[in-house]
Amino acid sequence: MVDGPILIPAALEGDRVDRALSFLTGWPRAAVQQLVDDGAVLVDGHTVSKSHRLHEGNVLEVLAEPPLDSEIRPAPDPTVPVDVRFADADVVVVAKPAGIVMHPGAGNAGGTLVNGLLARYPEIENIGDPMRPGIVHRLDRDTSGLVMVARSPRAFAELVAQLSARTVERVYAALVWGELSSPRGMIDAPIGRSGARRTRMAVRDAGKPARTEYHVLETFDRPVCSRLECRLETGRTHQIRVHLAAIGHPVVGDGTYGGSRESIPLARPFLHAGTLGFDHPGSGEHMRFVEPLPPELVEVLERLAARP
Repeated sequence: MVDGPILIPAALEGDRVDRALSFLTGWPRAAVQQLVDDGAVLVDGHTVSKSHRLHEGNVLEVLAEPPLDSEIRPAPDPTVPVDVRFADADVVVVAKPAGIVMHPGAGNAGGTLVNGLLARYPEIENIGDPMRPGIVHRLDRDTSGLVMVARSPRAFAELVAQLSARTVERVYAALVWGELSSPRGMIDAPIGRSGARRTRMAVRDAGKPARTEYHVLETFDRPVCSRLECRLETGRTHQIRVHLAAIGHPVVGDGTYGGSRESIPLARPFLHAGTLGFDHPGSGEHMRFVEPLPPELVEVLERLAARP
């Protein structure tokens, strides 16, 4: 259950109560709507409809929680590496390596980052979604880089609100095929599940809004590829990979979206979440972390730079 009342921040001004609570807890929206219909969600002490609009300063109380599905809740696993860059009573910043799944799901009951986090920080067990406790935002399995994890309900709500308000700085390093026509650009295209393959995402008119800003830092000639800095305004599944593939420049090493080629052998996408900036959920101090490229990506750039 949500631990205590939630004070609605300015970032959620005007949001429907069902959407806001789903966003804050990670619970499915349909399950949240049932809670609202059952009278288990109060706004300033009163029951409301699921379409009720929230305002800054409202007090949200949740008197029950949706039943867990049949999946087993994640268990602590001290063998999963957790490479901590910062930790205090509110938040942990972790450098996730490529190849580690963020949280349990279909086919991944254990060995995930969440399993390792639970072994080190057991207090996160009841924060957010029970299947991904403490997780504020996610990286794809084969994307490396920085993620923030909440250690208290208050921190979770505040960090999620910052993501919703798009004030969290998330900068990725990417290497893509080809030479882009403009040194800077914004890809503004909705993303949804692919109609052809449900495990993939695609640019679709019926998808959710998604915006990715890119800046070309360097272009190589043999083979022709470009090193980019990408900034997220939204955080859709596979967003950067899908957007760059959609404009004809798939991420090098990304076999899912057309980026695997023999001229640059790489067993993972060249995508790294290298910069993470946010306001500390307790003190309000702005915090910014930078994580260097892992060795396998550094090696790719060194080989490209050495080619005549």
